[in-house]
Amino acid sequence: MSQSGIGGGAATRGEICAVAAAEAFRGNGEILASCFGTAPAVGARLAKLTFEPDLLMTDGVCTVVDNPAPVSGPAEPAVVEAWLPFRTIFDHLWNGNRHVVMAASQIDRYGNHNFACIGPHAKPKAQLLGMRGAPGNSISHTTSYWVAAQTKSVFVDQVDIVSGVGYDRAAKLGKASTRGHDVRFVISNLAVYDFQTPDHRMRLKSVHPGVSVDEVVANTSFELVIEGKVPETRQPTDEELRLIREKIDPKGFLNKEVPNPA
Repeated sequence: MSQSGIGGGAATRGEICAVAAAEAFRGNGEILASCFGTAPAVGARLAKLTFEPDLLMTDGVCTVVDNPAPVSGPAEPAVVEAWLPFRTIFDHLWNGNRHVVMAASQIDRYGNHNFACIGPHAKPKAQLLGMRGAPGNSISHTTSYWVAAQTKSVFVDQVDIVSGVGYDRAAKLGKASTRGHDVRFVISNLAVYDFQTPDHRMRLKSVHPGVSVDEVVANTSFELVIEGKVPETRQPTDEELRLIREKIDPKGFLNKEVPNPA
């Protein structure tokens, strides 16, 4: 569908990223969605409002809600579906009943992830979030990653410390320790990546409209798997744009996280 005439014209780069994040949840069904970052948060809400209505989302406190609050703008009264206090979140996590999209400060070709610190762990140059739940998340259930500004310092040859477990390390741990390991997608402001290769190296799945493969390569420190002509990330439909702009993110926080290229 054409993007013209929907509250400001063609889709922005941020909206493209949000649609890519929504697509990451396609086929997930009735599992818990958790998101770091504006684009993944918008994407999960968009998926629930369109092709994944059974996706589970919380109020951020203790209940599963049918109408998660918008990322920006006024919220409607919550329609509560279930009681989900924090102590029960781990039951979902350990049973693989969750898909988390975490932010990545560094990520490598096998999906090893870092948002703990930059530099040596004993004396880092910069302290970040710490390990948080990343190790348990990445070996227990589906995990994807979000990078709002892709550069060579984020897509690195080797992460400074492993927070989230990549495919090469998971193979060394063995299936008994990583029954739920599934690094599904990496979504950045430039492109979408997966690990659907024989050795689970990162593959360039699609480039966002206006982005070239050369630009992606120039902002990656390792060799990507690139197979033939790389397709474009799909554009949002008119209805998806309406939902993003009128219902999910009316104040346009997406466009602050991912500004349109100059």
